[in-house]
Amino acid sequence: MKTLRLVFGDQLSRSISALHDIDPTRDVVLMVEVHDETTYVRHHKQKIVLFLAAMRHFAESLRAEGICVDYVQLDHDENSGTFTGEVGRALHRHHADRIVVTEPGEWRVQEMVQTWGKAFDMPVEIHEDSRYFCSRAGFAEWAKGRKVFRMEHFYRHMRRKTGWLMSGKDQPQGGQWNYDAENRKKLPGNIPIPPDHRFLPDAITRSVMTLVRKRFPDHFGDLESFGWAVTRKDALEALQHFTTHGLSQFGDYQDAMKTGQDFLFHAVLSPYINIGLLNPREVCEAVLAAYQNGSAPLAAVEGFIRQVLGWREYVRGIYWMHMPEYAQTNFLNASRPLPEFYWTGETDMKCLRETIEGTRRNAYAHHIQRLMITGNFALLTGVAPPQLEEWYLVVYADALEWVELPNTHGMALHADGGLLGSKPYAASGAYIDRMSDYCAGCAYHPKIKLGADACPFNYLYWYFLIVNETRLDANPRMALPYRSLARMTTEHRREIIRQAEQFLTRLEDSCSAQTEP
Repeated sequence: MKTLRLVFGDQLSRSISALHDIDPTRDVVLMVEVHDETTYVRHHKQKIVLFLAAMRHFAESLRAEGICVDYVQLDHDENSGTFTGEVGRALHRHHADRIVVTEPGEWRVQEMVQTWGKAFDMPVEIHEDSRYFCSRAGFAEWAKGRKVFRMEHFYRHMRRKTGWLMSGKDQPQGGQWNYDAENRKKLPGNIPIPPDHRFLPDAITRSVMTLVRKRFPDHFGDLESFGWAVTRKDALEALQHFTTHGLSQFGDYQDAMKTGQDFLFHAVLSPYINIGLLNPREVCEAVLAAYQNGSAPLAAVEGFIRQVLGWREYVRGIYWMHMPEYAQTNFLNASRPLPEFYWTGETDMKCLRETIEGTRRNAYAHHIQRLMITGNFALLTGVAPPQLEEWYLVVYADALEWVELPNTHGMALHADGGLLGSKPYAASGAYIDRMSDYCAGCAYHPKIKLGADACPFNYLYWYFLIVNETRLDANPRMALPYRSLARMTTEHRREIIRQAEQFLTRLEDSCSAQTEP
């Protein structure tokens, strides 16, 4: 049999299951750049360049092995613009007898692939994606019979399964499962920051950049600062840079934020892991090796392992267990439009401006900027979940729906009512002031609670608690703030409501003005 093996743009691993038993003498690898994938949301220009440039480099690496690769570029005259259309054209060109593919990462693509057997009247083999530590079936087995899902419980299960950072079968090294409490330090003003590690675009990447400038001129984001790795060699170099320069202090400062510093001690490896240039196992093993040789402390290593082995696998499991209904939930009945400044960065709230401008520059922001700045503001102002979810999917290079949707829908917006996380991640300006230098030079003051100079996060936080009291007051993790709210006078609550609603009216008016013809 002659086999057509399709490799998607987030499957750029030589070890991907669709290529396991490839016969270079008979089989053809199909890789396609399609209009549907570049425009189903208006992706950041750098995100499109990252995917297309990495795909073209991966195709060249397969050809160097003697594998036949049928590669269809985005601007090819006969490109149909869809995966289904390009698979059909390739079957006609190569007279293949079957299709082999690794299970897609996103629900909508899986639904499409499952139609191909009937559409093309031939066998379609969908292989499990072995890059993950926990299969979809494995997560469902772990979840069976549980009334509540909690990442911490899943994470401990995965630690026991891998044996990582364990003393024996059941005890964590150091006596603690989780060092999160130690990893919330504010960044000292004089601490040396590791140099940014970026890569100069080569000829292939530059040609893709030219294509994107021409074809997607109105998409969000700057392209001139593109510096992502687009080959496995460079991605491995980025991993080495992190373990050498960032890891040792990653734990202490993983929640910190600083004006003008887009990366700090963060790994910035998630785009490479998510598209396949790096395998999550090798990334974790490199970090564990740094702990073993004494170059990184346990708290930093545990914090990193928790993000990859715990959180990343957990959100994927939630996604595949509960789609497509999961995306439709809206526990807090949030319905406001996304503020226009999420696209322009034009706001006098410095923390939001800094985060959005960095996102425009890099197609990246670290997890606290996403959760506690842009996510927190959208939560407190009641932004409709689909609007914020689309924004995150557009603007971040590492955003694929399986990881973006649960993080945004469940963690940032609590739209799933607590399925993914145990409480809303709502915070006032005091948190931002504690974890960043953003409040210095801002038009507002984090220590002022009400009035023209008050940080909007302050009164919006209490307003959020007030308007959602019937939905949240029974949550045990919300007991402390609701006790504080209960001690407020009626007049103080009224003033909070008045100022918050004035702010929200101005916000909605600005959105309406932007959409008027």
